Amino acid sequence: MVPHLVTALNGPINELEQRVLDSTPAIERWFRLEWMEHTPPFYSSVDIRNAGFKLAPVDTNLFPGGWNNLTQQMLPLAVQAAQAAIEKICPEARNLLVIPENHSRNTFYLANIAQLVRIFHMAGLNVRVGSIDPAIKSPKKIELPNGDTVTLEPVVRTKRRLGIKNFDPCTILLNNDLSAGAPGILEDLHEQYLLPPVHAGWSVRRKSNHFRSYEEVSKRFGKLLGIDPWLINPMSSRAEGVNLGEGVGVDVVTSHVDAMLTKVRRKYKEYGINEKPFVIVKADSGPGGTSVMTVRDAKEVQALAQHAHSRTSSAGNGPALDDLIIQEGVLTNERVHEGVAEPVVYMMDRYVVGGFYRVHADRGSDESLKSPAASFVPLAFSDSSHLPQHSAKPGASAPNRFYMYGVIGRLAMVAASYELEATDPDAEVYE
Repeated sequence: MVPHLVTALNGPINELEQRVLDSTPAIERWFRLEWMEHTPPFYSSVDIRNAGFKLAPVDTNLFPGGWNNLTQQMLPLAVQAAQAAIEKICPEARNLLVIPENHSRNTFYLANIAQLVRIFHMAGLNVRVGSIDPAIKSPKKIELPNGDTVTLEPVVRTKRRLGIKNFDPCTILLNNDLSAGAPGILEDLHEQYLLPPVHAGWSVRRKSNHFRSYEEVSKRFGKLLGIDPWLINPMSSRAEGVNLGEGVGVDVVTSHVDAMLTKVRRKYKEYGINEKPFVIVKADSGPGGTSVMTVRDAKEVQALAQHAHSRTSSAGNGPALDDLIIQEGVLTNERVHEGVAEPVVYMMDRYVVGGFYRVHADRGSDESLKSPAASFVPLAFSDSSHLPQHSAKPGASAPNRFYMYGVIGRLAMVAASYELEATDPDAEVYE
């Protein structure tokens, strides 16, 4: 199924698409050389925005949920990628333990876990689901609305290993982003592979590090293609020590927003873009969603601070000082079923394995689409992401557009590999 797209199929995006298609051999060689030097994240998903004049990633998730949104046609790609990833890390692997979020009542999330279990089972592994939720004290079988079942079992920790009763895995797959911090039960597992590593979790990870790495990647890739890196890079800056609810750092945020809007206006003028610039303000750590704010004028920051103050006052206490990321807002001009849409690309190891559109009928093209009211429509990646149609005119071919999404997703994955290397606490540092 190819979703119906109403996309801005003119201007620089067509020129960019043509440049990408013409450079396919050089692009694929570039990625191949990158993966000779760097290790890709075990799995990842990337939110992409297509403004018609710009195509850029706006968020990269290293503990992707939503695997249940991948269609049956996409599963062979995911299974092959899973086999490649496991063979690289632990060729003799037999048992895999999946550790989910503590969302045992969220059947949509558990359908995602069931899909991961299915993928790795078909990749040739015995797979069990071990919960670190203290409330899970005995095996708990959960029936899902789609007919699948998930059995959550309490984890058992020995001195150097983690498993469940009568099941000793060599590899542990985290589908838990560690937003609440890394529990001690996951520490010092020197005899097992923990994927992704603990320092990929939100207790350590910062979006600003990722987008700093992505900026570096986009400059190098832009040089390869002979394009302005801005066409694939959302500019960003970081405001430190802010608490809008308590009025701390409001001037700092206002200054960052004003500077970013000025930069975006300059780029819009350069490219003759007749759109109103905006920025996205969000926490520098954590998965985001409800806390993502769209700002179109620096004066709006004061109103945001007042709104945050009223919320924290009613709650009785405000959050601690936080760091915010101020990111260039990227419009999405894609529509699916008359709703505003953005593509989400899923990857495992270094391979694009599928994706979907996140669709929200009640959000604008300059707003975040992450909310419980969003719906999901599969992308037709299973046939097309690696088979662009070079003879087609730019903008006329869904496979070509999907190939571009895969390229942008893989660029974000390269940036994530740089990011993880730079923040690895066990990496050797040479003076």
